[in-house]
Amino acid sequence: MTVKNKKILILVFLTGCVLLGYWLWISLRPVKVVAVHDNGNHSYVLVKSFPLTDKGKINWWLKNKDILKEKYDIPQPKKDGNFTVIFWLFGDGYKETDGYDRLCFDDMPPPLNCIDKDAVFSVSNSKNLGTIFTTYDGKYQPQKNGDIVRFTDEFEFK
Repeated sequence: MTVKNKKILILVFLTGCVLLGYWLWISLRPVKVVAVHDNGNHSYVLVKSFPLTDKGKINWWLKNKDILKEKYDIPQPKKDGNFTVIFWLFGDGYKETDGYDRLCFDDMPPPLNCIDKDAVFSVSNSKNLGTIFTTYDGKYQPQKNGDIVRFTDEFEFK
């Protein structure tokens, strides 16, 4: 093996180590709940450092749902048991409305009462479907045996 090939191999190895280290740092950061808002129909949780993978998001919810209930009183199921909790990335913080595409909260005084819409995860529960986890990549449903399977909407139009 020539010296040039050894240098290239070492560079590739070091680059791989740096990328792996960065991915581990990103995936192991603790989630920070910045704020919780409720509009009577949905609970909105503003977060920083939310897990990147669908499995990570679901596992985080399962591990922290009791803490969220204790600390923030969410979810707040209706009489029929229905609820929806939506997790939004907090991003650059609260902003003024742009009149178009920001999510604004009525429980805060303007002008800084909006965020950019960047939903990363939601949990909903209904009498008909049970619990559904929604991510960018799909919907998942816990089963009675504890498994979590990808949920499919299979409708047949005739």
